[in-house]
Amino acid sequence: MRNIMFCSVGRRGELMKIFRKEFEDKGTVVAVDNSNVAPALYIAEKQYIVPKINDKRYIPIILEICNKEKISAITTLIDPEISILAKNKQKFLNNNVMFLGSSYEVSELCFDKYKTYQFLKENGFNYVKTYDSIEKFKLAYNSEEIEFPVFIKPINGSGSVGIKKINTFNELINFTEHENNFIIQEFMDGTEYDADVYVDMISGKLVSVFTKKKLSTRIGGADKTISYKDNKLFELIDNLVQKLGLIGPADIDFFEKNGEYYISEINPRFGGAYIHAYACGVNFPKLILNNIKGISNNRLIGNFEENVVMMMYDSIIVKKANDLI
Repeated sequence: MRNIMFCSVGRRGELMKIFRKEFEDKGTVVAVDNSNVAPALYIAEKQYIVPKINDKRYIPIILEICNKEKISAITTLIDPEISILAKNKQKFLNNNVMFLGSSYEVSELCFDKYKTYQFLKENGFNYVKTYDSIEKFKLAYNSEEIEFPVFIKPINGSGSVGIKKINTFNELINFTEHENNFIIQEFMDGTEYDADVYVDMISGKLVSVFTKKKLSTRIGGADKTISYKDNKLFELIDNLVQKLGLIGPADIDFFEKNGEYYISEINPRFGGAYIHAYACGVNFPKLILNNIKGISNNRLIGNFEENVVMMMYDSIIVKKANDLI
């Protein structure tokens, strides 16, 4: 049996359903979270309540659960935890657990939005202009390199939380007087795209990509998307994966403006809208099962139908209070 653990599952119930279906008779899906009212817990086959990710007991307890449940692979669904698991990758390997994610260095680079910008700039990718201080922004603004409106976002932000559109210099000054952990980015009014990516854990090669155009977004990501193909975008993703050293599942955001793609964010984890990819036949759980077995996957890029629309809607889990874990 090949059992898999998802950490910090939160609301990601549909993803738990997908993995339960694909791992049926092959392994168990185990979910952990620090809250006993995280709905996705109750869709997994087994569930555990654990401390918060910054608690010193967190990793030892996760390792205990891995040993108890004979876990073969582990991943997380929130950005702040990726680096924590990556930093402890060897401890998981010592317990025969594969960490489905990139290295600690890559995870840290992706989590820090300014470091991401620097990497993209240094490696010749189109990027969204980004500044990590009001002083740098002033120089660019006075040189007419950037204009209003702009976006302010946390330098280590996650799930679109804390993003604010700024329309004037006075508004920017007032905001930054009370904040010191932010970046300023140019306002991109082009079309937004998103890519679900899987880089093989055995070969280290890009083996699967699903791309989609965002039709509507809410806090946490896109909630209405339409499948989309462009070889130019596939080639860009392949180049990015190689230069950055991504591995495992990843979610990458792009803007398209005047026929060019600009990389916005890189999240080395399952994207919130991966369920669209799965509905179109892009099966990451199958690829993960192969990797757990030590089998590398064949490259299959763009093997999905275009113009298939995904529309998310809310659902619920109802439990008696006495039945909560």
